[in-house]
Amino acid sequence: MTFLDGRRVYTRADLMAEHGIGRSTLEKWYRERAANGHPEPVGTVGSQKAWDAEAWDAWHASRTSEDIPDGLITRDELGARHGLSRHRLKQLWSERVDNGHPAPARQVGKALYWDDAEWSAWYAEYSAKAARPEESPDDLVTLAEAARILGLAQSSATVYAKRPPAGWPTPAREERLGGGRVRRLYRRSDVLAYGEGRQK
Repeated sequence: MTFLDGRRVYTRADLMAEHGIGRSTLEKWYRERAANGHPEPVGTVGSQKAWDAEAWDAWHASRTSEDIPDGLITRDELGARHGLSRHRLKQLWSERVDNGHPAPARQVGKALYWDDAEWSAWYAEYSAKAARPEESPDDLVTLAEAARILGLAQSSATVYAKRPPAGWPTPAREERLGGGRVRRLYRRSDVLAYGEGRQK
């Protein structure tokens, strides 16, 4: 997040990172501002032009609402609706060959839009399969398996084991390994309960 004189602003780098829009598209929109109403910059951050974030978001929302039919939503909107991180959504998308992730219904620049109903139906089915009802809730799983169940990056789970966030399950068993290492085993039901609580 970038600030200029106390107000939140976007540089092009911010817009590329937060909205997934390519630099060439952003430059084109700015060049054509006389026709499309693109906001003027409010200053510079370093050598980069900066735009008032609220004004830019309002302009972009009005622009995309004209181009995007009802029922299509962005990755960020999917995340908010389903309680999923951007990292997890990108992971699901990268594994689409194996998991059957729906193709985007629309692309504007580099921004992707999915059919809300189609994606939600797919995710409900995917989640049901991922729960693996044939596996017992009392099964013990490793930290790596707990991370996979929750859709966490392995590095995040490693940190959780040492500095647990609120609600993180207590290991059901700890095994001492060579070199002073410890293998922590968690009850599957505890991991799933933590995941459900995180999404509320």
